[in-house]
Amino acid sequence: MQLSNRLQRLAPSATLAMSQKSAEMKAQGIDVINMSVGEPDFNTPQHIKEAAKLAIDHNYSRYSPVPGYIDLRQAISDKLKRENGLDYSTDELLVSNGAKQSVCNTVMALVNPGDEVIIPAPYWVSYPQMVLLAGGRPVFVEATIEQDFKITAEQLRRAITPQTRLLILCSPSNPTGSVYSRDELKQIADIVLSQDNLFVLADEIYEHINYVGRHESIAQFAGMKERTIVVNGVSKAYAMTGWRIGYIAAPQWIVKGCNKLQGQYTSGPCSVSQKAALEAYQASQQCVEDMRLAFQRRRDLIVHLASQIPGLEVNVPQGAFYLFPRCSSFYGRQVPATSASSLAGKTIAGSSDLALYLLEDGHVATVGGDAFGAPDCFRMSYATSDDNIRQALKRIADSLGRLQ
Repeated sequence: MQLSNRLQRLAPSATLAMSQKSAEMKAQGIDVINMSVGEPDFNTPQHIKEAAKLAIDHNYSRYSPVPGYIDLRQAISDKLKRENGLDYSTDELLVSNGAKQSVCNTVMALVNPGDEVIIPAPYWVSYPQMVLLAGGRPVFVEATIEQDFKITAEQLRRAITPQTRLLILCSPSNPTGSVYSRDELKQIADIVLSQDNLFVLADEIYEHINYVGRHESIAQFAGMKERTIVVNGVSKAYAMTGWRIGYIAAPQWIVKGCNKLQGQYTSGPCSVSQKAALEAYQASQQCVEDMRLAFQRRRDLIVHLASQIPGLEVNVPQGAFYLFPRCSSFYGRQVPATSASSLAGKTIAGSSDLALYLLEDGHVATVGGDAFGAPDCFRMSYATSDDNIRQALKRIADSLGRLQ
């Protein structure tokens, strides 16, 4: 009894594994503060929920077209023009079951076995796994905390080979919250355009959780629309993670390829969710701004508190809802024998050990940076209440202070 070779190449999601472990502890009655999941803690705005109820009453209960309803694609087209200055027809848009499927569709449609895909590290845990699933080879380019976790155009240039097919760029970033400026994107675009067969998958799912002003898309530069696959969706901006609506905006030939792929293994996304997403894009955007302001306040709070913990190195994220401190000063320290952690009496070997210790000793769920290609750091999501942030950082400080 053996699974396929392609499955054996994949690693399980570390973020989901940590979330599952924290849920199991909660089920045992342990008061765990979960900072491991990249999910807004807000409820979906009421007007969006009402649109979904209306869709049910109007019997939107049948299969939708594979690329999504035409009115939703038109609303997305209007959004891209209004907010980003990008012109996409409805034939250049494909709605999928979440932005995660949008990313995977793109990788599977463009990457052949042996192709190289450049992935800046730190990276979202699923990017390299999707490349491996397609038979490609992930090529990691490290961006340290000293450079705000952003690669330079020169780093990109040095990483390109004749086998390079795709660059995956996430801004605002998961797991770091880093945001590429217009000038930084322009320099990267110039490198991309100097190559004959290089494309950019621009993951912009955190677009609206941005603390530095207008979002900048790499697709805006001359010649880049033909080289860019923009990925976005409603999950983060509208607190709609469970509704599973994402999309790509891309050259029509790429959209056709992804449509062909999606048609064979999921077909169109949920009909009711699409009508909810239509309302999200067409109605007032005040709810988006309200949530952004709350996240910014929480960002300021967690940066302030984490900066006061001896041994942690913290930068100031410019978007998303993650803090990604460097924690390597704690490696090699011993967990007290009296700790409730399964690591009691043992030495902290790396970020995964540290995350496990913080969960079992401090009852705070985080994710080790190993999973994100940055073993000297760990990720905390501040998509939770101010009170939870204060309590979690106090627990973390206490647990780290007990390491010998």
